[in-house]
Amino acid sequence: MRSTRKKSTGFSRVLRIGLLSAVLLFILISLIATKIVYDKQFPRYNRPDESTTAQLRYSDIEADYARVLVNFQSGANTLQGYVYGMENTRGLMVVAHGLGGGADSYLPHIKHFVDQGLRVFAYDCTGSYDSEGKTTKGFPQSVLDLQAELTYIATQPDLSALPLLLFGHSWGGYAVANVLNYPHDIKGIISASGVNTAIDIIIEQGRSFMGGFIYTQYPFLWLYQRLLYGKVASFDAVTALNTTGVPALILHGVADKLVAYEGSALIARKDDIINPHVSYVTLTNPGRDGHNNLFKSEAAASYIEEINREYRKLYDSYDGQIPYELKKSFYDGIDRFLVQDLDPDLMQVIDGFIDSLVPVTKLTAETP
Repeated sequence: MRSTRKKSTGFSRVLRIGLLSAVLLFILISLIATKIVYDKQFPRYNRPDESTTAQLRYSDIEADYARVLVNFQSGANTLQGYVYGMENTRGLMVVAHGLGGGADSYLPHIKHFVDQGLRVFAYDCTGSYDSEGKTTKGFPQSVLDLQAELTYIATQPDLSALPLLLFGHSWGGYAVANVLNYPHDIKGIISASGVNTAIDIIIEQGRSFMGGFIYTQYPFLWLYQRLLYGKVASFDAVTALNTTGVPALILHGVADKLVAYEGSALIARKDDIINPHVSYVTLTNPGRDGHNNLFKSEAAASYIEEINREYRKLYDSYDGQIPYELKKSFYDGIDRFLVQDLDPDLMQVIDGFIDSLVPVTKLTAETP
């Protein structure tokens, strides 16, 4: 019997050691995999070849919309900023771009805001377009970059004297809401297609290709973001909005496939937002209710469908290997202003929100 007990005890010890080893191995593999997969999701995004894309180029509007180039620091990197409408004094609109793009990705919005009498300060985030940075690093980086830009503005008398407004889309939509965790005098924010927290979108995106297994990686993803960003990784927009009471306009499309309307989206948390100065717009127009087509006019959406059909024919005729000069010629024939035409109804809503915060000053003749 003693021999049997010894064997049983020995087996139990081996089993415990085996289980412990398996757990430690799982943790080690998860930590390594987390870093590899996470970092891969945030590469550097260089400015695209503007001759073979349909986006509006600064050269298309340069004659009417002069801009001043400025630089500011975000951590170890120098970021490129662009100030438009230097003669405008109604207010300062800061534009925060989405992941994968840069400030110039939002030239139609910049044009619109300048036309509304606002000065506009747009910038390329870390690892994006003309800014420094080997990678975009992570989702919370957009908050740090915006915080750095607002800190820079505070040192510039001609900018800091203006009422401050923030507009952001996607990565930028998350940034403009979460930067409220810092003490700035912000009159209002417009957050389009934004998420509430960084971990929400990481898990949501991970679930799309890992299924339910992604939840076993949650502790490691949370820890890695925390190591990269400290408390900024845990910022959430709901708390920031509720604590500050800053007016906000939150926009989101029901067919958004990158930031799920009923998932990681900030708008999905509207029942938790008690700030009475927050309003919401849900976009439901087919073909203009997604992530990147949110601001398109009906005419733009129809035109994009047309040129996509033409491009598909060209693509198929060359088995996907379209000669560069032919591709450039195709894009030369595109009406970029129509492709980037903004939805007038949506922009009217945005303008109304801005008007409520920084009314247009009307000049009246002096009475003798």
